[in-house]
Amino acid sequence: MAEAQGTTVQVGAIECYLAGTGGDARQPGVVVIHEAFGLNDNIRGIADRFAAEGYRALAVDLFSHGSNRRVCMVRVMTGMLIDPLHTFSLTDLDNAVTYLRARPDVDPARIGVIGFCMGGTFALALAVHNTEVQAVSAFYGGNPRPISRMAEACPVAGSYGKSDRIFARQGRKLAKALREYEVSHDIKIYAGAGHSFFNDTLPTYRPEAAADSWQRTLAFFARHLAPDA
Repeated sequence: MAEAQGTTVQVGAIECYLAGTGGDARQPGVVVIHEAFGLNDNIRGIADRFAAEGYRALAVDLFSHGSNRRVCMVRVMTGMLIDPLHTFSLTDLDNAVTYLRARPDVDPARIGVIGFCMGGTFALALAVHNTEVQAVSAFYGGNPRPISRMAEACPVAGSYGKSDRIFARQGRKLAKALREYEVSHDIKIYAGAGHSFFNDTLPTYRPEAAADSWQRTLAFFARHLAPDA
């Protein structure tokens, strides 16, 4: 695994990993939200991949509050299951969006969010919660409740494994709602893939699905985070 190239920054109450290099031109920004494993090398690597594509990427650590890490994880997961739109973690994520928008090397009108599992759930919550977010890519995340909230969403890309039955069902439900509410979207359910198929550190990794979903995400963000989007 390549050594991380970014730096650690404090954003509000949490630590984050900032990837990308500033320049004369303002770049689009992307918030990267981790799985239940926390901010690890896999997530830092995803932020680095975005940086290589011309983004300023901010990978959050939702478990980095000052209290015990396990307690923080329980709080995040409980809030996600009860209602991610009313969990304390959205404050942390709002702060992350605000941090990126305030940077002189980031175009504040071009902010995307990507998340995986728990992070995918929070990404979808941000799609309807934070009006400064222009596009979201959610990997096997849970939908906001009720699903009618998606009528207010920014453009959404979603990637799911077909054998991940609970979340694949969430993906189909999401696609139906986005079609009904005429929200721009790209939802795909991958045959031969299950949960966490994008994580190349796990036995669930499926390289073909991971490669295709990454290219779909880049294309979706390019379309919706372009300067004239």
